Amino acid sequence: MMIPMIRHGATGAFALAALLVAAGCSRTMKEAAPSVNATPPAPASAKPAVSPTLPVGVIFDGKTLAGWEITDFAGHGTVIATNGEIRVGLGHMTGITLTNTNDLPRMNYEVSLEAMRVDGSDFFCAVTFPVGKDHCSLIIGGWGGGVVGLSNINSEDASQNETTKYMNFANNKWFRVRVRVVPGKILAWIDDDQVVDVDTAEKVIGLRIETESCTPLGFATWNTAAAWRNIQVKKL
Repeated sequence: MMIPMIRHGATGAFALAALLVAAGCSRTMKEAAPSVNATPPAPASAKPAVSPTLPVGVIFDGKTLAGWEITDFAGHGTVIATNGEIRVGLGHMTGITLTNTNDLPRMNYEVSLEAMRVDGSDFFCAVTFPVGKDHCSLIIGGWGGGVVGLSNINSEDASQNETTKYMNFANNKWFRVRVRVVPGKILAWIDDDQVVDVDTAEKVIGLRIETESCTPLGFATWNTAAAWRNIQVKKL
């Protein structure tokens, strides 16, 4: 009588062990299998996509005029990109205009560059920029070489409105230029000196007709050879 009971007990033990192993394998397989509805995690190196046409950041590559065109001024001088600079030759009026304007900010932004007069005695940098639905220009070294100001404020140009200033600009010297546009204000700096701080809420913002071809963003000279580099646009 003892032998059948031992055999029966052994068989039951083997059966129970088999069931436990099967259950464990099933649970392990379920835990290992990925959920069909789970979203795979992004790779650690993944970065947000950036539009290749977004003109925010450095907008001159230092090598070519990609994203720019030579402004169609009558009698303009030569314009070339070389050694990290845009070199502008003597001409009646010469400039470049941004063509890559997707997502170009029109408010709450800052445009900056370094500019240098190489030859001549008039403005070596007119920065034309958007102000909401309008446009304006910061003139640097105009009207004989020393006038700084905005053209136009209430239809008056940089030589005769509240932003008019006079500065000395030596040839072959780099000057850092920044223009900031925020609601109700246009501000500008040359090196560390603030040269413009004008309220725009109750004023008419406009352009001299000569610089309309530089919109929405561009740079120009008048009877002057110049160089520009490190051109950037930054959203605020």
